Amino acid sequence: MTADLRFHWFLPTQGDGRGLIETGDAPPAGTAGGLREASIAYLTRVATAAEDLGFEAALTPTGGWCDDAWVVTAMLAETSERLRFLVAFRPGLVAPTLAAQMAATFQWHSEGRLLLNVVTGGDAAEQRAFGDFLAKEERYRRTGEFLEIVRRLWDGETVNYAGEHLRVEGATIHRLPDPRPEIYFGGSSPAGIEVAASHVDVYLTWGEPPAAVAEKIERVAAAAAERGREVRFGIRLHTISRDESAAAWAQAERLLASVPAATIARVQARLRESESEGQRRMLELHGGSRDRLEVYPNLWAGVGLGRGGAGTALVGSHAEVAERIEEYAEVGVEEFVLSGYPHLEELYWFGEGVLPLLERRGLWRPPGPAELAFSGGREGTAVPFAVGARR
Repeated sequence: MTADLRFHWFLPTQGDGRGLIETGDAPPAGTAGGLREASIAYLTRVATAAEDLGFEAALTPTGGWCDDAWVVTAMLAETSERLRFLVAFRPGLVAPTLAAQMAATFQWHSEGRLLLNVVTGGDAAEQRAFGDFLAKEERYRRTGEFLEIVRRLWDGETVNYAGEHLRVEGATIHRLPDPRPEIYFGGSSPAGIEVAASHVDVYLTWGEPPAAVAEKIERVAAAAAERGREVRFGIRLHTISRDESAAAWAQAERLLASVPAATIARVQARLRESESEGQRRMLELHGGSRDRLEVYPNLWAGVGLGRGGAGTALVGSHAEVAERIEEYAEVGVEEFVLSGYPHLEELYWFGEGVLPLLERRGLWRPPGPAELAFSGGREGTAVPFAVGARR
Protein backbone atom coordinates (compact mmCIF):
# COMPACT_ATOMS: atom_id res chain seq x y z
CA MET A 1 0.00 0.00 0.00
CA THR A 2 1.43 3.35 -1.03
CA ALA A 3 2.29 5.91 1.63
CA ASP A 4 1.70 8.79 -0.80
CA LEU A 5 -1.92 8.79 -1.87
CA ARG A 6 -2.87 11.60 -4.23
CA PHE A 7 -6.10 13.58 -3.91
CA HIS A 8 -7.83 15.63 -6.58
CA TRP A 9 -11.01 17.69 -6.43
CA PHE A 10 -13.65 18.61 -9.03
CA LEU A 11 -14.42 21.93 -10.73
CA PRO A 12 -18.20 22.37 -11.17
CA THR A 13 -18.13 24.06 -14.57
CA GLN A 14 -21.85 23.36 -14.93
CA GLY A 15 -22.62 25.45 -11.85
CA ASP A 16 -22.84 24.53 -8.20
CA GLY A 17 -25.27 24.50 -5.31
CA ARG A 18 -26.55 22.76 -2.21
CA GLY A 19 -28.53 20.09 -4.05
CA LEU A 20 -27.79 17.20 -6.37
CA ILE A 21 -29.64 19.11 -9.08
CA GLU A 22 -29.92 22.89 -9.32
CA THR A 23 -32.77 24.22 -11.44
CA GLY A 24 -31.78 27.87 -11.16
CA ASP A 25 -34.98 28.70 -9.25
CA ALA A 26 -34.55 30.88 -6.19
CA PRO A 27 -35.10 29.01 -2.89
CA PRO A 28 -37.88 30.06 -0.52
CA ALA A 29 -37.17 33.07 1.66
CA GLY A 30 -35.17 32.10 4.72
CA THR A 31 -33.67 29.04 3.01
CA ALA A 32 -30.01 28.93 2.02
CA GLY A 33 -29.29 27.75 -1.49
CA GLY A 34 -29.71 28.50 -5.14
CA LEU A 35 -27.58 28.07 -8.23
CA ARG A 36 -24.00 29.30 -8.13
CA GLU A 37 -22.98 30.18 -11.65
CA ALA A 38 -19.73 28.68 -12.90
CA SER A 39 -17.94 32.02 -13.10
CA ILE A 40 -14.18 32.29 -13.12
CA ALA A 41 -14.45 34.07 -9.78
CA TYR A 42 -16.33 31.18 -8.16
CA LEU A 43 -14.22 28.46 -9.77
CA THR A 44 -11.11 30.31 -8.61
CA ARG A 45 -12.39 30.09 -5.04
CA VAL A 46 -12.76 26.33 -5.42
CA ALA A 47 -9.35 25.97 -7.08
CA THR A 48 -7.43 28.07 -4.55
CA ALA A 49 -9.16 26.34 -1.63
CA ALA A 50 -8.07 23.00 -3.09
CA GLU A 51 -4.51 24.33 -3.32
CA ASP A 52 -4.56 25.56 0.27
CA LEU A 53 -5.86 22.23 1.60
CA GLY A 54 -3.30 20.06 -0.20
CA PHE A 55 -5.13 18.69 -3.24
CA GLU A 56 -2.89 18.09 -6.24
CA ALA A 57 -5.27 18.61 -9.15
CA ALA A 58 -8.86 19.34 -10.12
CA LEU A 59 -10.92 17.39 -12.65
CA THR A 60 -12.85 19.50 -15.14
CA PRO A 61 -15.68 17.63 -16.93
CA THR A 62 -16.60 17.48 -20.59
CA GLY A 63 -19.99 17.37 -22.26
CA GLY A 64 -22.84 19.47 -23.53
CA TRP A 65 -24.04 20.14 -19.98
CA CYS A 66 -20.94 22.08 -18.83
CA ASP A 67 -18.50 24.71 -20.04
CA ASP A 68 -15.51 23.77 -22.20
CA ALA A 69 -12.74 22.33 -20.05
CA TRP A 70 -9.78 23.62 -22.07
CA VAL A 71 -10.95 27.23 -22.06
CA VAL A 72 -11.95 27.32 -18.40
CA THR A 73 -8.78 25.72 -17.07
CA ALA A 74 -6.54 27.92 -19.22
CA MET A 75 -8.15 30.91 -17.51
CA LEU A 76 -7.90 29.33 -14.05
CA ALA A 77 -4.20 28.66 -14.53
CA GLU A 78 -3.76 32.43 -14.28
CA THR A 79 -5.77 32.76 -11.06
CA SER A 80 -4.15 29.86 -9.18
CA GLU A 81 -0.56 28.94 -8.37
CA ARG A 82 0.12 25.24 -7.87
CA LEU A 83 -3.01 23.24 -8.68
CA ARG A 84 -2.89 21.02 -11.75
CA PHE A 85 -5.87 20.63 -14.05
CA LEU A 86 -7.18 17.22 -15.06
CA VAL A 87 -8.82 18.29 -18.31
CA ALA A 88 -11.46 15.90 -19.63
CA PHE A 89 -11.84 15.78 -23.38
CA ARG A 90 -13.20 13.48 -26.10
CA PRO A 91 -10.62 12.25 -28.60
CA GLY A 92 -13.14 11.87 -31.41
CA LEU A 93 -13.92 15.59 -31.47
CA VAL A 94 -10.45 16.99 -32.09
CA ALA A 95 -7.65 15.86 -34.39
CA PRO A 96 -4.74 14.10 -32.61
CA THR A 97 -2.09 16.49 -33.90
CA LEU A 98 -4.10 19.49 -32.71
CA ALA A 99 -4.69 17.84 -29.33
CA ALA A 100 -0.97 17.13 -28.93
CA GLN A 101 -0.23 20.77 -29.79
CA MET A 102 -2.91 22.07 -27.38
CA ALA A 103 -1.48 19.97 -24.56
CA ALA A 104 2.07 21.13 -25.23
CA THR A 105 0.93 24.76 -25.34
CA PHE A 106 -0.97 24.36 -22.07
CA GLN A 107 2.07 22.78 -20.39
CA TRP A 108 4.31 25.62 -21.52
CA HIS A 109 2.12 28.49 -20.41
CA SER A 110 0.88 26.84 -17.19
CA GLU A 111 4.39 25.67 -16.26
CA GLY A 112 3.56 21.98 -16.34
CA ARG A 113 0.13 21.90 -14.69
CA LEU A 114 -1.84 19.82 -17.22
CA LEU A 115 -3.17 16.28 -16.81
CA LEU A 116 -5.49 14.72 -19.39
CA ASN A 117 -8.65 12.69 -18.77
CA VAL A 118 -9.53 10.91 -22.01
CA VAL A 119 -13.30 10.30 -22.32
CA THR A 120 -14.28 7.92 -25.11
CA GLY A 121 -17.98 8.60 -24.53
CA GLY A 122 -20.68 6.17 -23.44
CA ASP A 123 -23.78 8.11 -24.47
CA ALA A 124 -24.46 7.66 -28.18
CA ALA A 125 -27.03 10.47 -28.28
CA GLU A 126 -24.59 12.96 -26.79
CA GLN A 127 -21.83 11.80 -29.15
CA ARG A 128 -24.12 12.34 -32.13
CA ALA A 129 -24.90 15.84 -30.87
CA PHE A 130 -21.17 16.57 -31.21
CA GLY A 131 -21.08 15.07 -34.69
CA ASP A 132 -19.69 11.64 -33.74
CA PHE A 133 -21.66 8.74 -35.20
CA LEU A 134 -19.31 5.82 -34.48
CA ALA A 135 -20.53 2.83 -32.49
CA LYS A 136 -19.10 2.19 -29.03
CA GLU A 137 -16.51 -0.43 -30.02
CA GLU A 138 -15.34 1.76 -32.89
CA ARG A 139 -15.00 4.73 -30.55
CA TYR A 140 -12.64 2.74 -28.35
CA ARG A 141 -10.55 1.66 -31.34
CA ARG A 142 -10.35 5.27 -32.45
CA THR A 143 -9.25 6.29 -28.95
CA GLY A 144 -6.40 3.79 -29.12
CA GLU A 145 -5.29 5.17 -32.49
CA PHE A 146 -5.58 8.71 -31.18
CA LEU A 147 -3.42 8.04 -28.14
CA GLU A 148 -0.78 6.26 -30.20
CA ILE A 149 -0.44 9.27 -32.49
CA VAL A 150 -0.39 11.78 -29.62
CA ARG A 151 2.21 9.90 -27.60
CA ARG A 152 4.47 9.55 -30.65
CA LEU A 153 4.17 13.27 -31.33
CA TRP A 154 5.11 13.99 -27.72
CA ASP A 155 8.16 11.77 -28.25
CA GLY A 156 9.27 14.18 -30.96
CA GLU A 157 8.52 11.91 -33.92
CA THR A 158 7.35 12.95 -37.33
CA VAL A 159 4.28 10.73 -37.52
CA ASN A 160 2.83 9.04 -40.56
CA TYR A 161 -0.13 6.92 -39.53
CA ALA A 162 -3.02 5.31 -41.39
CA GLY A 163 -5.45 3.52 -39.09
CA GLU A 164 -9.03 2.35 -39.23
CA HIS A 165 -10.36 5.76 -38.15
CA LEU A 166 -7.46 8.23 -38.08
CA ARG A 167 -4.84 9.22 -40.61
CA VAL A 168 -2.02 11.78 -40.44
CA GLU A 169 0.91 12.47 -42.74
CA GLY A 170 4.10 14.26 -41.74
CA ALA A 171 2.61 15.25 -38.37
CA THR A 172 4.86 17.15 -35.96
CA ILE A 173 4.51 19.68 -33.15
CA HIS A 174 6.98 22.52 -32.72
CA ARG A 175 7.11 22.40 -28.91
CA LEU A 176 7.16 19.23 -26.83
CA PRO A 177 5.31 19.12 -23.51
CA ASP A 178 7.64 19.21 -20.53
CA PRO A 179 6.72 17.11 -18.67
CA ARG A 180 4.44 14.95 -20.79
CA PRO A 181 0.90 15.18 -19.39
CA GLU A 182 -0.14 12.02 -17.63
CA ILE A 183 -3.15 10.38 -19.28
CA TYR A 184 -6.12 9.34 -17.13
CA PHE A 185 -8.79 7.08 -18.56
CA GLY A 186 -11.78 5.00 -17.50
CA GLY A 187 -13.52 2.17 -19.32
CA SER A 188 -14.95 -1.00 -17.82
CA SER A 189 -15.67 -2.94 -21.01
CA PRO A 190 -13.07 -5.27 -22.57
CA ALA A 191 -12.43 -2.66 -25.27
CA GLY A 192 -11.89 0.02 -22.64
CA ILE A 193 -9.50 -2.14 -20.66
CA GLU A 194 -7.50 -2.85 -23.81
CA VAL A 195 -7.04 0.88 -24.41
CA ALA A 196 -6.07 1.44 -20.78
CA ALA A 197 -3.54 -1.38 -20.77
CA SER A 198 -1.91 -0.14 -23.96
CA HIS A 199 -1.79 3.62 -23.55
CA VAL A 200 -2.72 5.26 -20.25
CA ASP A 201 -0.86 6.21 -17.08
CA VAL A 202 -3.75 6.16 -14.60
CA TYR A 203 -6.85 3.97 -14.87
CA LEU A 204 -9.91 5.52 -13.20
CA THR A 205 -12.80 3.46 -11.90
CA TRP A 206 -16.16 4.52 -10.51
CA GLY A 207 -16.75 4.16 -6.78
CA GLU A 208 -17.83 0.55 -6.51
CA PRO A 209 -17.30 -1.51 -3.31
CA PRO A 210 -13.64 -2.41 -2.66
CA ALA A 211 -13.96 -6.04 -3.80
CA ALA A 212 -15.34 -5.00 -7.19
CA VAL A 213 -12.63 -2.37 -7.53
CA ALA A 214 -9.96 -4.94 -6.63
CA GLU A 215 -11.24 -7.31 -9.31
CA LYS A 216 -11.13 -4.58 -11.94
CA ILE A 217 -7.63 -3.48 -10.87
CA GLU A 218 -6.43 -7.06 -11.21
CA ARG A 219 -7.81 -7.32 -14.75
CA VAL A 220 -6.31 -4.02 -15.91
CA ALA A 221 -2.95 -4.68 -14.25
CA ALA A 222 -2.72 -8.12 -15.89
CA ALA A 223 -3.60 -6.70 -19.31
CA ALA A 224 -0.98 -3.97 -18.91
CA ALA A 225 1.66 -6.49 -17.79
CA GLU A 226 1.01 -8.53 -20.94
CA ARG A 227 2.06 -5.43 -22.86
CA GLY A 228 5.09 -4.77 -20.69
CA ARG A 229 3.49 -1.78 -18.99
CA GLU A 230 2.43 -0.68 -15.51
CA VAL A 231 -0.64 1.42 -14.74
CA ARG A 232 -1.56 3.36 -11.61
CA PHE A 233 -5.14 3.28 -10.34
CA GLY A 234 -7.56 5.97 -9.23
CA ILE A 235 -11.19 6.15 -8.16
CA ARG A 236 -13.95 8.74 -8.68
CA LEU A 237 -16.14 9.38 -5.64
CA HIS A 238 -18.25 12.03 -3.92
CA THR A 239 -17.76 12.71 -0.22
CA ILE A 240 -19.99 13.73 2.67
CA SER A 241 -17.71 13.90 5.69
CA ARG A 242 -18.63 15.41 9.05
CA ASP A 243 -17.36 15.52 12.62
CA GLU A 244 -20.04 12.99 13.54
CA SER A 245 -21.42 10.19 11.37
CA ALA A 246 -25.06 11.07 12.03
CA ALA A 247 -24.58 14.56 10.65
CA ALA A 248 -23.08 13.16 7.45
CA TRP A 249 -25.96 10.74 6.91
CA ALA A 250 -28.47 13.51 7.61
CA GLN A 251 -26.84 15.55 4.85
CA ALA A 252 -27.02 12.58 2.47
CA GLU A 253 -30.73 12.20 3.15
CA ARG A 254 -31.25 15.94 2.66
CA LEU A 255 -29.53 15.80 -0.74
CA LEU A 256 -31.71 12.94 -1.88
CA ALA A 257 -34.90 14.51 -0.51
CA SER A 258 -34.24 17.58 -2.64
CA VAL A 259 -34.70 15.55 -5.86
CA PRO A 260 -38.37 14.96 -6.83
CA ALA A 261 -39.41 11.36 -7.51
CA ALA A 262 -40.41 12.27 -11.07
CA THR A 263 -36.91 13.63 -11.70
CA ILE A 264 -35.32 10.43 -10.39
CA ALA A 265 -37.54 8.34 -12.68
CA ARG A 266 -36.62 10.50 -15.68
CA VAL A 267 -32.88 10.38 -14.88
CA GLN A 268 -32.92 6.61 -14.38
CA ALA A 269 -34.73 6.04 -17.69
CA ARG A 270 -32.16 8.19 -19.46
CA LEU A 271 -29.20 6.42 -17.80
CA ARG A 272 -30.53 2.99 -18.76
CA GLU A 273 -30.02 4.02 -22.39
CA SER A 274 -26.29 4.56 -21.81
CA GLU A 275 -23.82 2.30 -23.61
CA SER A 276 -21.30 2.70 -20.78
CA GLU A 277 -20.41 -0.50 -18.93
CA GLY A 278 -19.34 1.59 -15.96
CA GLN A 279 -22.71 3.35 -15.89
CA ARG A 280 -24.46 -0.02 -16.03
CA ARG A 281 -22.47 -1.15 -13.01
CA MET A 282 -23.38 2.08 -11.20
CA LEU A 283 -27.09 1.44 -11.87
CA GLU A 284 -26.84 -2.11 -10.54
CA LEU A 285 -25.69 -0.80 -7.16
CA HIS A 286 -29.06 0.76 -6.36
CA GLY A 287 -31.40 -0.65 -9.02
CA GLY A 288 -33.20 2.67 -9.26
CA SER A 289 -34.59 2.28 -5.72
CA ARG A 290 -34.20 4.41 -2.59
CA ASP A 291 -34.45 1.31 -0.39
CA ARG A 292 -30.87 -0.04 -0.40
CA LEU A 293 -28.52 2.82 -0.93
CA GLU A 294 -25.73 1.98 1.53
CA VAL A 295 -24.16 -0.63 -0.76
CA TYR A 296 -21.09 -1.08 1.45
CA PRO A 297 -20.22 0.44 4.84
CA ASN A 298 -20.10 4.23 4.33
CA LEU A 299 -20.55 3.85 0.54
CA TRP A 300 -23.81 5.50 -0.49
CA ALA A 301 -25.33 5.10 -3.96
CA GLY A 302 -27.92 7.84 -3.57
CA VAL A 303 -26.02 10.27 -5.80
CA GLY A 304 -26.58 7.94 -8.75
CA LEU A 305 -30.35 8.26 -8.42
CA GLY A 306 -30.27 11.89 -9.42
CA ARG A 307 -27.36 12.12 -11.87
CA GLY A 308 -25.14 10.06 -14.14
CA GLY A 309 -21.44 9.32 -13.94
CA ALA A 310 -19.94 9.04 -10.47
CA GLY A 311 -22.90 7.68 -8.55
CA THR A 312 -21.52 6.89 -5.09
CA ALA A 313 -20.33 8.89 -2.10
CA LEU A 314 -18.27 8.14 0.97
CA VAL A 315 -20.54 9.13 3.86
CA GLY A 316 -19.67 9.20 7.53
CA SER A 317 -17.45 10.70 10.17
CA HIS A 318 -14.00 11.87 9.13
CA ALA A 319 -12.53 8.76 10.74
CA GLU A 320 -14.94 6.44 8.91
CA VAL A 321 -14.24 8.07 5.56
CA ALA A 322 -10.50 7.80 6.22
CA GLU A 323 -10.93 4.08 6.99
CA ARG A 324 -12.74 3.50 3.67
CA ILE A 325 -10.01 5.37 1.80
CA GLU A 326 -7.40 3.19 3.48
CA GLU A 327 -9.41 0.12 2.46
CA TYR A 328 -9.39 1.25 -1.18
CA ALA A 329 -5.66 1.93 -0.91
CA GLU A 330 -5.12 -1.63 0.30
CA VAL A 331 -6.56 -3.03 -2.95
CA GLY A 332 -4.35 -0.79 -5.09
CA VAL A 333 -6.03 2.62 -5.45
CA GLU A 334 -3.45 5.42 -5.31
CA GLU A 335 -5.42 8.44 -6.53
CA PHE A 336 -8.79 9.77 -5.41
CA VAL A 337 -10.84 12.18 -7.55
CA LEU A 338 -13.45 13.63 -5.21
CA SER A 339 -16.34 16.07 -5.19
CA GLY A 340 -19.30 17.12 -3.05
CA TYR A 341 -22.27 19.48 -2.87
CA PRO A 342 -21.58 22.35 -2.68
CA HIS A 343 -18.05 21.83 -3.94
CA LEU A 344 -16.51 24.65 -1.96
CA GLU A 345 -17.93 23.73 1.45
CA GLU A 346 -17.51 19.97 1.02
CA LEU A 347 -13.92 20.58 -0.01
CA TYR A 348 -13.25 22.12 3.40
CA TRP A 349 -15.05 19.35 5.30
CA PHE A 350 -12.83 16.73 3.65
CA GLY A 351 -9.64 18.77 3.61
CA GLU A 352 -9.85 19.80 7.25
CA GLY A 353 -11.39 16.60 8.59
CA VAL A 354 -10.09 13.63 6.60
CA LEU A 355 -6.71 14.60 5.16
CA PRO A 356 -5.09 15.23 8.58
CA LEU A 357 -6.16 11.73 9.68
CA LEU A 358 -4.61 10.22 6.55
CA GLU A 359 -1.44 12.20 7.16
CA ARG A 360 -1.30 10.88 10.72
CA ARG A 361 -1.63 7.33 9.36
CA GLY A 362 1.28 7.92 6.98
CA LEU A 363 -0.91 7.61 3.88
CA TRP A 364 -0.70 11.19 2.64
CA ARG A 365 1.49 14.23 2.86
CA PRO A 366 0.74 17.77 1.67
CA PRO A 367 2.41 18.59 -1.64
CA GLY A 368 5.07 21.28 -1.29
CA PRO A 369 6.03 24.07 -3.68
CA ALA A 370 8.97 21.99 -4.90
CA GLU A 371 6.53 19.41 -6.28
CA LEU A 372 5.26 21.67 -9.04
CA ALA A 373 5.29 19.66 -12.23
CA PHE A 374 7.27 22.14 -14.35
CA SER A 375 10.90 21.14 -14.70
CA GLY A 376 12.17 24.63 -15.33
CA GLY A 377 14.33 25.30 -18.36
CA ARG A 378 12.77 27.27 -21.18
CA GLU A 379 15.93 27.28 -23.21
CA GLY A 380 16.11 25.14 -26.32
CA THR A 381 12.50 25.54 -27.36
CA ALA A 382 13.54 26.68 -30.80
CA VAL A 383 14.68 23.11 -31.51
CA PRO A 384 11.26 21.72 -32.44
CA PHE A 385 11.96 18.01 -32.44
CA ALA A 386 14.12 17.61 -29.34
CA VAL A 387 12.56 15.20 -26.86
CA GLY A 388 11.41 17.03 -23.75
CA ALA A 389 12.59 15.78 -20.36
CA ARG A 390 10.10 13.79 -18.34
CA ARG A 391 9.60 14.06 -14.63
